[in-house]
Amino acid sequence: MSHEGGGTGPAKQKKGGFLQVVKAVAWSFLGVRKRADLESDAAQLHPVQLIIAGIIGAVLFIVVLLLIVHAVVG
Repeated sequence: MSHEGGGTGPAKQKKGGFLQVVKAVAWSFLGVRKRADLESDAAQLHPVQLIIAGIIGAVLFIVVLLLIVHAVVG
């Protein structure tokens, strides 16, 4: 027995793609975001995706800073 078109659940729940997650995290690093885009991201992206992308972004940022400092000092 299958439930087709039950009407009680959400009509369509989109999943955010990799580029959408990267874009959301990059804008959050800059601190500039339109409210409509923020609400769209909140509806489409999973918090786990954002946390993982944020951690990766922070690590990359630190590595780039260390490389710059090493190039200037060394």
